[in-house]
Amino acid sequence: MKLPIPFSDKLPLHRLQSLPAIGAPVMVLATLAMVVLPMPPLLLDMAFSFNIALALVVLLVTVYTRRPLDFAAFPTVLLIATLLRLALNVASTRVVLLNGHEGPEAAGQVIDAFGSVVIGGNYAVGLVVFLILMIINFMVVTKGAGRISEVSARFTLDALPGKQMAIDADLNAGLIDQEQARTRRSEVTKEADFYGSMDGASKFVKGDAIAGILILFINIIGGLIIGMGQHGLGFNEAIEIYSLLTIGDGLVAQIPSLLLSIGAAMMVTRQNTDEDMGQQMLFQMFNNPQALIITGGILFVMGIVPGMPHIPFLLLALMIGLIAYWRVKKAQQAKVLAESAPPEALDSKPVTKELSWDDVQPMDTISLEVGYRLIPMVDKEQGGELLERVKGVRKKLSQDFGFLVPPVHIRDNLELPPNTYRISLMGVNNGESNIHPDMELAINPGQVFGSLEGERTTDPAFGLEAVWILESQREHAQALGYTVVDAATVLATHLSQILVNNASQLLGHEEVQNLLEVLGQSTPKLVDNFVPDQLPLGAVVKVLQNLLHEGVPIRDIRTIVQTLSEYSGKSQDPDILTAAARIGLKRLIVQEINGIEPELPVITLVPELEQILHKTMQSSGGESSGIEPGLAERLQRSLTEATHQQELKGEPAVLLTSGVLRGTLAKFVKNTIPTLRVLSYQEIPDEKQIRIVNAVGN
Repeated sequence: MKLPIPFSDKLPLHRLQSLPAIGAPVMVLATLAMVVLPMPPLLLDMAFSFNIALALVVLLVTVYTRRPLDFAAFPTVLLIATLLRLALNVASTRVVLLNGHEGPEAAGQVIDAFGSVVIGGNYAVGLVVFLILMIINFMVVTKGAGRISEVSARFTLDALPGKQMAIDADLNAGLIDQEQARTRRSEVTKEADFYGSMDGASKFVKGDAIAGILILFINIIGGLIIGMGQHGLGFNEAIEIYSLLTIGDGLVAQIPSLLLSIGAAMMVTRQNTDEDMGQQMLFQMFNNPQALIITGGILFVMGIVPGMPHIPFLLLALMIGLIAYWRVKKAQQAKVLAESAPPEALDSKPVTKELSWDDVQPMDTISLEVGYRLIPMVDKEQGGELLERVKGVRKKLSQDFGFLVPPVHIRDNLELPPNTYRISLMGVNNGESNIHPDMELAINPGQVFGSLEGERTTDPAFGLEAVWILESQREHAQALGYTVVDAATVLATHLSQILVNNASQLLGHEEVQNLLEVLGQSTPKLVDNFVPDQLPLGAVVKVLQNLLHEGVPIRDIRTIVQTLSEYSGKSQDPDILTAAARIGLKRLIVQEINGIEPELPVITLVPELEQILHKTMQSSGGESSGIEPGLAERLQRSLTEATHQQELKGEPAVLLTSGVLRGTLAKFVKNTIPTLRVLSYQEIPDEKQIRIVNAVGN
């Protein structure tokens, strides 16, 4: 007697596993067949039922998927389901128009059921319901999901290089091995591919919603023409038959479409974390008992108002109150368990955390450290005004420079003397001084009519002679000609001066990128393809830093970018581009120096001296250090004297020279004569008249 052959022996396991691989091709071919070949009503009913079942399965899978990447095939499934639904629309349209005159049953039981049962056989009601479904699907779900898909894809792709660099950093630090790095890189790539595919798939869903409206009206108009023209039906009979069939057909197709649109919206709004969506929603919505108690109270008040439906509101108020009570009791139990736990259970064997990049603190761009006696100046509760002063300094300098000055990180430092503060840029000490919070600083501006009793010092910002005095001496000091300021103003002024002198260090790649993004909002054509097609971002940063280093604000970023775009094809050298940008900003530069005065007083070099400097620059490669020491000393002494004469007249000190010498001489006088501005002949606007007040070299 032979035993029956097991099923697994009749059909090998590897064949069973290969069956799903042919599912997608079979569905695509069936979709094409539905478009081309006529379908009997029974087969059409099965296809519609399968379409609804497929939409339900996809929606439930998106609900229970813990991470979006766990359903990475969703964009492909969405595309195939959309094509299947459109093919069914074509097939059902053929059946409705060919057999609709025989009665509602001729197009299949599914269409008949949705046309007669769901909307009660009233085609006007059905048309309204169908249009409402279309509006919900198209205007709310699909449009919102499409926008989220677009934004998610863009931000995911923008973050891709940073994530890859983070993986490489963890690998180099020994936190992960090669296999883990390979797995994380694969996940990052899959995430970018998924959100990019979802961005494209959302367009299919949007197009499907629009197609549903068009198909509805085309079917109704076509049915009227065929029913009245070919089958001799009356208008009322034709409109009733074909409208019911068309609306039933549309509802059969649009309900799965709405389900898939909801699934797509849920997928793109999910956070990319390994959490169950249902548990996450319940935990985050009902975790706060206060919100539940207030909601229950409002519902209770609404329920007892005369004329309101009492049962629904009071029932909901009771349910929410019970949930809030349960959450409060649970929180109390957790607190009791935590307090009753033995100390050894809480403190036993602390887990040693492996070092990571989180343990490496980034360097503050601007930091202010204060001694312990200066802490009340930064404490608002103790009346400290320093925080507001620092905020005002940042706002003023941001407006002057043309970019957002980084925040100032203020901290106490017990290693400093009690009354000392220190200002650092990029971790480097740029200035420190002693101040007295309970006293005021009387600064000698250059001409006073007496002396003051107090602690002699110098103003930390400008190095002027000053005296620390009591607050009661303020009026007496002002009467003698002193400028009197409080300690917070002294510190804020010192900070402002340091930031002004080091503005170029505050501007980095991130700030320049933000500047270009802001400019792109008003002039997108100018910014498009500027970086990196015309100039690399590093070159743009260097040019802007050069301008700030020379005391030129970059508020007119539009003119700067336009000038760099014009000159980028001629040179990529930051120094040459800086000179071109200065010429483009010549009106702004001269206005910063001399305001709106029509005449600009200038200091020039005699022609013989300019020729000597030209030859010196050529032999030394353009370095100011190549100037012969004796000549450099005489030149500096003459320029200092000429600058002093201009300051005594109350006029700006401007050295006018050739474009070849301008950069070198600007570096030469940068630290020794900071008030002397160096301009080239090309940087004088046409409408400005120049007046030579001194010729150095005579």
